Amino acid sequence: MGLIREPLDVDFTVEPHVLTEEEKIAISKYIREYKLKETGSKQSSSINGKTSARKREKVKS
Repeated sequence: MGLIREPLDVDFTVEPHVLTEEEKIAISKYIREYKLKETGSKQSSSINGKTSARKREKVKS
């Protein structure tokens, strides 16, 4: 996203836009689905291909 420069003698004003409940739900759903898709496609987050001690403890129990 680039910087928009204001032309001389012109002021840009941005008014807040209040989201409706329907818009909030749609945005939340999109973010949730995006995160699920992204975490499913990534490999495990281990360091240097080794399992951390905390993960080993969880696997053992």
